[in-house]
Amino acid sequence: MLSAMLRRSSPQLPVFIVLVVAVFASCERRGGCTGANCGVLIDAAVAEPGTLLPPSSEDIVATDIDEQLFLKLADVGMSQNTLGDEDFQPLLAQKWEWDGPLTLVFHLDPRARWHDGQPVTAADVEFTFNAYTDSLVASPYRPKLRRIASVTQRDSLTTVFRFRERYPEMFYDAVYHMRILPAHLLRPVPRDQWRTAPFGRQPVGDGPYRFVRWQAAQSIELVADSTFFLGRPGIRRLIWRFTPNLQVAVQQVIADQADVREQLVTPDNVKRAREAQQLAIYTYRGTVYTFLSFNQRSPGDSTKPHPIFADREVRRALAMAVDRASLLKSALGDLAKVPPGPISELLWIWDPEIRQLPYDTAQAGRILNARGWRDHDGDGVRDKDGQPLAFHVLVPTSSVLRRQYARLLQEQYRAIGVHVEVDELEPTVVNQRVGTGKYDTAILSRSNDPSPSSGIAQSWTRAGFGGSNFGRYYNPEFERLVDRAVTATTRDRARPLWRAAMETLNADAPGVFLYALDNVAAIHKRVDNVQIRPGGGVAPAAPRRVCRDHLRRCHVRLYPDSSRAGKAVRAHRRRRVRRPDPVRPTHHAIRAR
Repeated sequence: MLSAMLRRSSPQLPVFIVLVVAVFASCERRGGCTGANCGVLIDAAVAEPGTLLPPSSEDIVATDIDEQLFLKLADVGMSQNTLGDEDFQPLLAQKWEWDGPLTLVFHLDPRARWHDGQPVTAADVEFTFNAYTDSLVASPYRPKLRRIASVTQRDSLTTVFRFRERYPEMFYDAVYHMRILPAHLLRPVPRDQWRTAPFGRQPVGDGPYRFVRWQAAQSIELVADSTFFLGRPGIRRLIWRFTPNLQVAVQQVIADQADVREQLVTPDNVKRAREAQQLAIYTYRGTVYTFLSFNQRSPGDSTKPHPIFADREVRRALAMAVDRASLLKSALGDLAKVPPGPISELLWIWDPEIRQLPYDTAQAGRILNARGWRDHDGDGVRDKDGQPLAFHVLVPTSSVLRRQYARLLQEQYRAIGVHVEVDELEPTVVNQRVGTGKYDTAILSRSNDPSPSSGIAQSWTRAGFGGSNFGRYYNPEFERLVDRAVTATTRDRARPLWRAAMETLNADAPGVFLYALDNVAAIHKRVDNVQIRPGGGVAPAAPRRVCRDHLRRCHVRLYPDSSRAGKAVRAHRRRRVRRPDPVRPTHHAIRAR
């Protein structure tokens, strides 16, 4: 996932809006740059989000937009180190300290304001935590916050986090998963109605950009907040223009109707973009993996097992029947890798040596025979007790690649006597059906957080039931290994535990992990000196932009100036009242390839 983020420097340094390749920068096309705050950013986005209320959506486009509207307390630094608090950069929190091993105290910046003029207070932070963890809100981020016992106010600008246990990523969990919400505007809204509340279509935030308008099925527009307490952003307007599918989005960039497409995805799109003289091509590690999800509960009644996929041995057979390497070569060439589990290559636990089920159609057939699935009537489709071995695969019409994969899977399953129907539906319909468990299988894409601890728990443990664990996968041994990995004090100690967890999950075959993309972005040459950070939008950066009127070009730096960044971090550390008492884990950095 690519996104735009904000980074706060020390009070003596200027503040820049963060533009990561997901949100585009260009000078206005007509008339060039006319002042210090010129510029329009146009994003050819695929699919329109359902809401802009942060706890109610994991949609990638919604996340990109929310990052400009709503701030976190702090954010991960350029090192991508999520252990301890050393490398985190202040946002809403001006400083923080540890008050004992289980208590973390944040002091808010008194200058922070909501876009309606009201101050951001500790009451907003307390309200936000209670909302994110409320079962009525049913936030997909709720599992990521399960180790935080409470969030309370000490005074109007001081908020206190109390944890249930000590572990190395306490600070990361406190700040990364929540965007602070305006309590004075959302408190009157019944929480079971948040997903469809008007606020989600007309949000009021505290970030560098204000919401302007949402034209249904067309675009969302934001404008720079001239009163933003960390300094007015350098780009005046941000526009997300919605397209029906990837091909249209890529064509808009090629036709100079948008400035950047952050994911070209297919070899054909990369080839077309390279041939466009006005575009530059950039490759960087992706954060997304894509998989065929097996729903282990009945689509009509989640209290009952699925007639096919509740059987672990049948799932294993169906996983072994898929030649993932040949599918990847056919559809993506060298633009992706087969993932060794539910992870992208960006995560530090990626390991090609993790054991997986082999591609073995003969063994798959023997397993299905042993489970009673045979072709009793000679029609080419296996059956059991009069029921054919047949199921539906959901794919969104917006994804050319997932639709292609669905057809390739259909052919591979036909070869072992399994009948597959491909249902190509609008993305909103796919999301609704998957979210409510009304599906057999679906080809889904998930984006990893900087740490495996939160995303894996969210999508693959019991904590994700009713949230992102759509297939209802559960194995107590897997969860035990995940809990041990999360509480390991160093990555060296955590690595073998994560490997064991991934191998346990792979053996259960809750899905077929198909591909992990390397991202390829097409950016207009008006944007020069582009330096893409690890994972694109995972960590904050401080760009600088110089518009040259006669050339109509913008100069954008996506890495912060190292001397300024170092001064900012050192200044923040001097402001801390007390060093944290808990375990000080080893520093590990994730570096770009």
